[in-house]
Amino acid sequence: MLNYIWLALIGLAVLIGGLLRGNIGEVGQGAIDAANLAVTIAIGLIGIMTLWLGLMRLAEKAGLVNRLGLLLKPIMVWLFPEVPPNHPAMGAIVLNVAANILGLNNAATPLGLRAMNELEQLNPRPGVATNAMCMLLAINTSSITLIPVTVIGLLALYHGKNPTAIIGTSIAATAIAHIAAIGTCKLLERTGWSRRPLLADGVAAPIKATPAPDAVATGGEIEEKAELTDAALPWVPHAGRILAAVAGLFLAMLLVTAFPEIIGQAPSPVEVGYLYPHRFIDALSLLAIPCLIVFFPLYAALRRIPVYDEFVEGGKEGFQVVLRILPYIVGMLVAVGMFRAAGGLNLITWFLKPVTSFLRFPPELVPIALIRPFSGTASLALLTELVKNNGPDSLITLTAATFYGCSETTFYVIAVYFGSVGIRQTRHAIPSGLVADIIGPIASVIICRAVFG
Repeated sequence: MLNYIWLALIGLAVLIGGLLRGNIGEVGQGAIDAANLAVTIAIGLIGIMTLWLGLMRLAEKAGLVNRLGLLLKPIMVWLFPEVPPNHPAMGAIVLNVAANILGLNNAATPLGLRAMNELEQLNPRPGVATNAMCMLLAINTSSITLIPVTVIGLLALYHGKNPTAIIGTSIAATAIAHIAAIGTCKLLERTGWSRRPLLADGVAAPIKATPAPDAVATGGEIEEKAELTDAALPWVPHAGRILAAVAGLFLAMLLVTAFPEIIGQAPSPVEVGYLYPHRFIDALSLLAIPCLIVFFPLYAALRRIPVYDEFVEGGKEGFQVVLRILPYIVGMLVAVGMFRAAGGLNLITWFLKPVTSFLRFPPELVPIALIRPFSGTASLALLTELVKNNGPDSLITLTAATFYGCSETTFYVIAVYFGSVGIRQTRHAIPSGLVADIIGPIASVIICRAVFG
């Protein structure tokens, strides 16, 4: 899919610029400018990627992913009633969701693929997606991420006044999209259309026997991993009290930041007109990064982990990650730069203006909303263009950054996950993911207008 998108952007740019508008020279210059911009962006991302990957290594080494998995397991058991609680699939699902929440994409994808393979062992009709498989895809295509690191790094690169301002709005918008995707999945799995157990050729898939109860007795790996962590990494004395004290301190800071009247200070002129939820989201955005920077190393230190050494080891991956994504950023920014220079984005905006005006959806956000389900790199390129042209603190930029941080490349995720187990009939997985892709941008527009004015 990405190959077709990239080729279409370049081809249409040449056709529009050469035949319709006669500005083929601007199209060529747009390609050169975009390539130079891509390198600048990649260099600017090295620092924040190094910081975040170092912190995430501490979280992994200290067993935070497993602990978060234990908290999520009761919810996952409710969402996946067809999966036995002690089946290995449940362990992989919970860890996949926990890794997504912490922004561990490198760990989330392998865990998701493992969960899909385990779910295939429970699938009575090979080639047809089960309800559990569709739910796993709905969760992954609308997954809640605490810190949208790439977007924050991009806003910081362009000297935004408060690059972390989108943390609170992203969490709020993605929570709405997440609920919409899960609700749609639960609703559609009960419809006659989704229940048709047919393959693409119209032949019913063979029914496969489900594993016997004793075949799933080897699960419970979340609990096992947590127990192994506790055995290998004993807590320092009074660790619980220390964590409780730090949590209480940050809660107090959150309340004081959101409501300075508590300590007798007057709120800023901007905050005077804010409703309490808006002020709380602003305060959460300001404190999220400092809180995590303190919490992850402290938690790891309380598990007797050499925090600085592990942070450095994890941070070394930051430079490698940027080098890996640089060719993708260059390729997509060049294609988008050519298409934009030719006037293609203006044509799309003009064509959809009646619909966007009726929905009060900013037309400048239409291209990124359309491309996000297909390609993360292409939508990042469009977001970069918005930041460059509108500034990092404009309402348009912050709104686009919010729904970029709260959405996922739906078709890529579905292709990779279902392709790994040979699923040909996806049933309601794609509609559930697309509902999140529609609700996410709409919720982002509403929330950002309320929070940022």
